Amino acid sequence: MTAAAPRPLRVALGEYDIGWHDPETSLERARALVSDAARAGARLVVLPEMATTGFTMDRSQATPLAGGHAARLAALAGEAGVWLIASVAATEPVTLGGQGGGKEETRAVNAALVVDPGGATVAVYRKQKLFAFAGEHQHYSPGGAPVVVTIEGVRIAPLVCYDLRFPELFRAIARDVDAFVLVANWPAARRLHWDTLTRARAIEDQAYVVAVNRVGSGGNIAYDGGSVAWDPWGDPVPEAQTPSGVRLVTIDPARVEDIRGRYPFLKDLTV
Repeated sequence: MTAAAPRPLRVALGEYDIGWHDPETSLERARALVSDAARAGARLVVLPEMATTGFTMDRSQATPLAGGHAARLAALAGEAGVWLIASVAATEPVTLGGQGGGKEETRAVNAALVVDPGGATVAVYRKQKLFAFAGEHQHYSPGGAPVVVTIEGVRIAPLVCYDLRFPELFRAIARDVDAFVLVANWPAARRLHWDTLTRARAIEDQAYVVAVNRVGSGGNIAYDGGSVAWDPWGDPVPEAQTPSGVRLVTIDPARVEDIRGRYPFLKDLTV
């Protein structure tokens, strides 16, 4: 028997005003957004980078990856019965010095969670490229590997904000990915770069790019959203809206297969 082809996936662009160093406000706004998107038929909800605090260099805002804000975001997905991708400032134990006599310390990471509809965190992507321009590398540790998760038949790779400026991160896994999901706190002052680079990643990797940014302000930086979804040809994905204005898109792995079949550019990769 032939396996059924993957079905299109309804995705919510969960753009909102994150409360600056205010997780209770942020979580309440996220809860309303996730619930609204779920009622409208979204199967995956994507929230911005550091969705509970804003993009902060204050390590005291980070909570344990095995609990804290990560667990509370996971609970939102479980309550609504949807998949969720969002990043948080988190801490986790790490053993230094190799096996045996290693020393255990705690490090902070900018971690993108992938949570299933039961509220279980099934994968964690740690941001690989830290934003040295803002000193992120002085407060957080970088991740060392990509993550690809299959969500209802669609192969998805989460990435975080500044990763967007490094096409090699996308290209290294492009052949195994239907959609890149980028979560961000991307300033309004560099919006032109956001619009250009998100589209370029979709075109060059022949994959969907779903990019979710925040609005409002945090740390004296203004954000103007611009969340977007591009298809594997670089065309904007048609959108719908919930009654409260949450934007919804549908991504279809068959579209990826079609584009790559007609234009097999990825076969020429040397990566």
